[in-house]
Amino acid sequence: MYLGIDLGTSAVKTVLVDGAQRVIASESRALTIASPQQGYFEQDPAQWIEATFATLDALKASHGEELARVEGIGLSGQMHGPTLLDANDRPLRPCILWNDGRSAGECRILEQRWAALRAITGNKAMPGFAAPKLLWIAKHEPDVFAATRRVLLPKAYLRLVLSGEAVEDVSDASGSLWLDAARRDWSDAALAATDLSRAHMPRLVEGCAPAASLRSELAERWGMVRRPVIAGGAGDNPAGAIGIGAIRPGTAFISLGTSGALLAPSDHIATNPDRVVHTFCHAIPGMWIQAGAILSAASCLAWAARLFGVPESELLAPLGPRAQAPSPVSFLPYLAGERTPHDDPVVRGMLDGLSHGTERTAIVQAVLEGVAFALADCRDALGDAGIAVTEADVIGGGSRSRFWLSVLANVLNVPIHRFAEGETGAAFGAARLGRLAVTGEAVADVCTPPQRVETFEADPVLAGAYAERLPAWRQLYRPRH
Repeated sequence: MYLGIDLGTSAVKTVLVDGAQRVIASESRALTIASPQQGYFEQDPAQWIEATFATLDALKASHGEELARVEGIGLSGQMHGPTLLDANDRPLRPCILWNDGRSAGECRILEQRWAALRAITGNKAMPGFAAPKLLWIAKHEPDVFAATRRVLLPKAYLRLVLSGEAVEDVSDASGSLWLDAARRDWSDAALAATDLSRAHMPRLVEGCAPAASLRSELAERWGMVRRPVIAGGAGDNPAGAIGIGAIRPGTAFISLGTSGALLAPSDHIATNPDRVVHTFCHAIPGMWIQAGAILSAASCLAWAARLFGVPESELLAPLGPRAQAPSPVSFLPYLAGERTPHDDPVVRGMLDGLSHGTERTAIVQAVLEGVAFALADCRDALGDAGIAVTEADVIGGGSRSRFWLSVLANVLNVPIHRFAEGETGAAFGAARLGRLAVTGEAVADVCTPPQRVETFEADPVLAGAYAERLPAWRQLYRPRH
């Protein structure tokens, strides 16, 4: 038995997986986000621990016999948020999240301090990454910065609580701007640019390697026969790739979670930081992931549901299985700024084309189309780096909507594939990494693609209509700075 724990932005999800890679049970607990002012997003690390423990307590109550046989645990986590710890490993402040835009000025300072940043990290300095956040804290909260003895990303902090060991995997670390992406090791120059050193950083391992063991008292709490091994794990998107078997060049997948991304595994680094293509280490050795990222995806649908005061399912039901034509309304999904291709933390969303006759369905359809158009921007940015997307699998909560996947197929003009359990991708991928850390099996033998349950093909007429709409949609973007 193996556990996969996905520490997301909106929830912690834990899945229990057996030796035949069947999900035996799953539990989820919601998380809340604090926004002390516009563009600021934070979370209390204590929430992560409370939610994780609650999922495991629930699994013990419902599947105690199976939980007792767990041998390996894999962790997946939201990327980029630094958790600052004092000398006693206690958090000094809430974690500044990946979608926080406060450190835009520090990004410019960081690139001035270290001219080789893009070449070494494979990424452009952006407010979402961890390193600029440390410069902001050093300037605005100098006492906190001075007291900082350790900096951990969210799932590494969770592992510290679970095991007592400060360890990070290279995929999550490559979203910090402190990692030499080619060497898969901390960059001393990168750390020095933020007045840190290796002493502040956790030990690095590959995602499928053993990293630690569960504390004995926690193994006893959850009735486990032995202390399970905890794998290196992965950032949420690399873990999602492991969950759907995206471990080879030539594959691509879309993540439709709170944020969104179009990702392509590669056996080499194909950087395009000027178009805000991200370069991350994969969760398996010798592989990387190139990604275009958007800051708001399924969260746009959640926003619309709050706006209209109805559940998301009620918004989607009138749309049917597929679009007949593009919505007369256009939507920019920049509710929290945008990454690829704009790197603009202060831009905000927009509805364009409203009239007295505009109905709710037109707005909802426009919201889904706006996210799809933003992913088309990601596709083109990846294309400029030499990565062609000819088909894509979809994971994340948004993958439940057949209408949305049909829109994606037509906007991107490629086949889009859906899995039966696509929304559990990251947690399931984490469980696979937990298994690999225990058994040492060949990665390809474990990380096989799940069965696709449905494929959405582009309709030539509708794809043509969206292709005509895309340039006008792009012209709606206006930088605010």
